[in-house]
Amino acid sequence: MNANNRKVQQEGGIFRHRLLRKYTSLVREDLSAIYARDLRKWLVIAPLVGVVTGLITTAIVIIILDRMWPAILGFYLRHHWAMVPGLLMGCAAAGLIMQHFTPDPNEHSTEEIIRSYHEHQGDVNMRPFLPKLLAAIATVGFGGSAALEGPGIYSGGAIGSWLWKRFRSAGRFRLDARDRRILLICGAAAGMSAVFRAPLTGIVFALEMPYKDDLAHEALLPSLIASVVSFMTLSSFLGSAPLFNFAAEPSFTRRDLLWCALLGLAIGLVSMAFVTTFRRVRAFCVHARAPHWVKFAIGGLLTALCGWTFVHFYNGPLTPLGPNYEAVGLILQHPHSSTELVLFGVLKLAATLFTLGAGGVSAMFVPLFLTGGSFGVAFAQSVAHSPSLALYAAVGMASFIAAGYKTPLAAVVFVAEATGGHAFIIPSLIGAAVAYAVSGDASASGDQRLHEAVKAHALKGIAVRDVMQTEVLFAPVSLRLREFAAMLSPHTRHEVFPVFDGARLVGTCSVWSLSHVPPEKWNTLTVRDITQPHPGGISPQTDLAEALRLLLREDGEPTLLVVEDKHKVVGILTRTDVLQTLLQPHLEPVSEDELAVPSPA
Repeated sequence: MNANNRKVQQEGGIFRHRLLRKYTSLVREDLSAIYARDLRKWLVIAPLVGVVTGLITTAIVIIILDRMWPAILGFYLRHHWAMVPGLLMGCAAAGLIMQHFTPDPNEHSTEEIIRSYHEHQGDVNMRPFLPKLLAAIATVGFGGSAALEGPGIYSGGAIGSWLWKRFRSAGRFRLDARDRRILLICGAAAGMSAVFRAPLTGIVFALEMPYKDDLAHEALLPSLIASVVSFMTLSSFLGSAPLFNFAAEPSFTRRDLLWCALLGLAIGLVSMAFVTTFRRVRAFCVHARAPHWVKFAIGGLLTALCGWTFVHFYNGPLTPLGPNYEAVGLILQHPHSSTELVLFGVLKLAATLFTLGAGGVSAMFVPLFLTGGSFGVAFAQSVAHSPSLALYAAVGMASFIAAGYKTPLAAVVFVAEATGGHAFIIPSLIGAAVAYAVSGDASASGDQRLHEAVKAHALKGIAVRDVMQTEVLFAPVSLRLREFAAMLSPHTRHEVFPVFDGARLVGTCSVWSLSHVPPEKWNTLTVRDITQPHPGGISPQTDLAEALRLLLREDGEPTLLVVEDKHKVVGILTRTDVLQTLLQPHLEPVSEDELAVPSPA
């Protein structure tokens, strides 16, 4: 026993050696720095987002691509007249669903996710989730010129936002407000990955999607995990082969690269004209006073006329309607004149304009992709006189996506992944870069921003409750404006005031609004007359960096209400409050680049 005890003591002495203790502490310090971020939560939540999104996307793909569209397309090609009643019925049904079962029929698909990322801290209303998916199925399945990326991105983003709420309410994984935006992008990446069976495309597109010249870089890791898991989930049901199998060219010449740049230039100009027209038409339809379903039914009628016009002149399997995945093979593997291809591209753009401009529930990634492909083949045949049709089709596809969606990296990656044409990467990069530059800031998305407004990392970890003003002036709706003006003081530190109707918060009023009312009307008008709808508040626990991002958004309020229990205002936060916090000496210095605030887009 004594010998054994001596042996244990000797062994224990080894572990207590001074040098070993020194290097053990260094290893512990290095590991703490390496894993400073809480990565464990993403290893659990991101795969869950990927699985759920993959299952939902698989169901959408099976319903539309395997069941609805093949049967409906065959019927349309046998009976051209059926396009009109078919699209009228499908678009009217989608319009009725959106009008009666969603709070805002004009908010859906990719645009809702982008708007939620910038304006609502990643919050997505889940109540109309199923109606919006049904409306998307009706839009695409009956022949609307759109595809599956809209419902895929929406469903993934909504699932990510919903899971954040569930885990946050349960107190799991120490999720903060910033994490909801990350999970929103994570879900969008998973949806895009599954729809196109292209996980890298899903990651890059989701990171590029919110901005025109920036990336949502904070969502990279969870997006990577969720995209791969979502792709594997769908592949287990439908296989993993590329959607569009191109025959890759063995090489390309310097002359081809020059022609690709010229093709990118032409497509950039066409894209700029199209997305500008689309934004105008969309704004007109949103503000038109007709019921939503009527507007969309008219859009369905015009879409049907585009399809009927094309098959009237070129009676074949190619048509500018529906998700159109089959059109890629038809364009590349069957001979078509340049006139036919250009007409197909023009009518595809027109059909997309009428479908989505009038309120169709989806997005235009595939329509732009197909239009670019048809223009690229026509360019190869009539301008470049090249036999490499697949090369120019790929460049045209990447160029139109890059210019229309402002996602040049995703455009090139998509062409490589979804087509299997990895030999096209360099020419596609050239065409996409030229098209992106030529098209300027014109984007199909009205909610994309130029770049992130603020990157003040010094504010990370500081809660709003530690900075907010707690002495807040309130105004009842019945207060006359002259009385409201009398209660203002030169010492009041904020210019926006909460307005209450009894105990219910109804909105805010500001000194700026009061200044635009003639003083002679101050005795007759009340605070209710200058009250703006309640813009929503932030929690006292919100991270100060997230609060500053909201304050500096393009159309943001100069003041944020700090709210508990939905209607209990406990404080006010202004930009000045955040600036004073930044100037406190105990904070670590922040570089000028981190604090740079760009001019509004």
